[in-house]
Amino acid sequence: MHVRRFLAAVATGLFAVLMQACAPLAPPPGVVAPAPPGFPDEDYRRAAAAGEAVFHIDAARSLALVEVRRGGSLAFLGHDHVVASHGLQGYVLPAAGRADLYLRLDELAVDEAELRAAAGFDTSPTAEDIAATRSNMLDKVLHAGTHPHLWLRVERVRAVAEGVVLDTIITLNGVTRRLEVPARLDGTADVIRISGRFTLSQRDFGIEPFSVFGGALQVQDALALQFRIEARQLAP
Repeated sequence: MHVRRFLAAVATGLFAVLMQACAPLAPPPGVVAPAPPGFPDEDYRRAAAAGEAVFHIDAARSLALVEVRRGGSLAFLGHDHVVASHGLQGYVLPAAGRADLYLRLDELAVDEAELRAAAGFDTSPTAEDIAATRSNMLDKVLHAGTHPHLWLRVERVRAVAEGVVLDTIITLNGVTRRLEVPARLDGTADVIRISGRFTLSQRDFGIEPFSVFGGALQVQDALALQFRIEARQLAP
């Protein structure tokens, strides 16, 4: 379905229900991680109160993955890794082509067995390897103690031949960058599903890729991100 027709259908289908949304919104079920400072919850409350279709991210049905590849002359001594978020939170305002999503970095999971198998990785890190990787990632790479969130804002959705492009602002490690993210969008009046894959440079966000032995064993700068997000009608 063309993205404009889809967004219009969603907004129209929920208009009558959301016209009743004059009371403050109930928080989405399962939300436990606090939002980043300045996260625009109030914008979505006002949109719902005005009768616009507002959706919340269903964390249980959403997944974001990062494939972290090894490099350097001693790469054979290391492992590739898959990092997963099962705790995406946020909102979607389809009629405006807008969304705000966030995740807590300290909730990221590293090297879950089924995700490593799906990625086709050919090594088997030990539990100690995985614990060390997660500790290094949070403390030495992402600086999660200082910058605990990743915040992704979609400002516009543009239709293209292959699907849609999300005009996106990403804030990570205290640095904000604009990206065009290719994606596929579908759903119904009650559910929006969006998926895609793109590449992110760590150095663009002020992150120096982890390395040891003078760089002979290192993490590649480019990270492959993929996401599968499901958003559901937000009940007033």
